[in-house]
Amino acid sequence: MSAEETLILVKPDGVARGLTGEILRRIEAKGYTLVDLRLVDADRELLAAHYAEHEGKPFYEPLIEFMSSGPTVAIRAAGERVIEGFRSLAGTTDPTTAAPGTIRGDLGRDWGLKVQQNLVHGSDSPESAERELALWFA
Repeated sequence: MSAEETLILVKPDGVARGLTGEILRRIEAKGYTLVDLRLVDADRELLAAHYAEHEGKPFYEPLIEFMSSGPTVAIRAAGERVIEGFRSLAGTTDPTTAAPGTIRGDLGRDWGLKVQQNLVHGSDSPESAERELALWFA
């Protein structure tokens, strides 16, 4: 099996809280390679393309607003089963119920209904990873 690549984002809440280094440490400690890394002030065009499948859903506009509220760290990571592995490392979307030992379980905070403020994003499939990496690392 060959190594795959994925997009990982440290969202604006993670950057603002100074957690980028800890998140990168956990990715590397898991054995994944950081291939490329960028600090991005994402504009609406990039975010609309990234979250296109959610357009029209009630959380879409709040998500775009949140993701454009501050810098995001975009990471191209590689490794065996990195997509599945990082999603496990990140933990479930809701930081309150995310398992201890995961990024969201250990570092996430309960923001009520603002579950988009959950520190990180990871591609959910090889197809998503290819599409998202092309957007963030054009």
